[in-house]
Amino acid sequence: MRIDVVSLFPEFIAQCAGFGVVGRAQERKLLALHGWNPRDHAEGNYRRVDDRPFGGGPGMVMMIEPLQACLAAARAADPAPPHVIYLTPQGAPLTQARVRELAARPRLVLLCGRYEGVDERLVASAVDEEISIGDYVLSGGELAAAVVIDAVARLQEGALNDAESATQDSFEADGLLDCPHFTHPASHALGEVPAVLRSGDHAAIARWRRQQALGRTWLRRPELLDEAGLSRTDRALLEAFRQEACQTVPKKA
Repeated sequence: MRIDVVSLFPEFIAQCAGFGVVGRAQERKLLALHGWNPRDHAEGNYRRVDDRPFGGGPGMVMMIEPLQACLAAARAADPAPPHVIYLTPQGAPLTQARVRELAARPRLVLLCGRYEGVDERLVASAVDEEISIGDYVLSGGELAAAVVIDAVARLQEGALNDAESATQDSFEADGLLDCPHFTHPASHALGEVPAVLRSGDHAAIARWRRQQALGRTWLRRPELLDEAGLSRTDRALLEAFRQEACQTVPKKA
């Protein structure tokens, strides 16, 4: 998979993507990452890429021409047609389901805005999709691009040392949150590892993990359960979790 990033700070993206799973994906030739700076395509001595907004107001807006030329250069760098994404708070929320769809594409171009954003005419003519990583504002799209790159890269076949790691993550198992995890030592001042996880009974462990995933989702993100398509067994596990949770809630004095 190839990802091109159009950014005023391509070095920032390269540094973020040089470690962990994303770095390993590049080393294994599963991911090719390329940065493009609009200033390299700007005219004049100052290589200006922004100007004041029409209608007045604070801040600056990224201009059409440098971005248009930069995007054209990025498109021409590889014969595979790219899917161009603009990272912006106005975009559709990024979900794991959308990440899976993006990970299946051969090529992405990520456009990182700065200042007050990008001239809307460029967005309308050159962008295929707008994506947001959350309902908050960042100084630019670089951090959002790094999030997309990480989420997509780890789904490339061979990027993870254990392929099952991705399938057991939050949002992957029917859209539920992940269950709790424990490691050695089994006994610690902070508590004990649940006995079922030390039992060696794989069926019981799988049932416990499923129940914990259901329960954690109910406690923290109950809206996800509406779209999870729970089976009769799931509903029974969740009801048992709810009853136990209600019994363990301390009563108010």
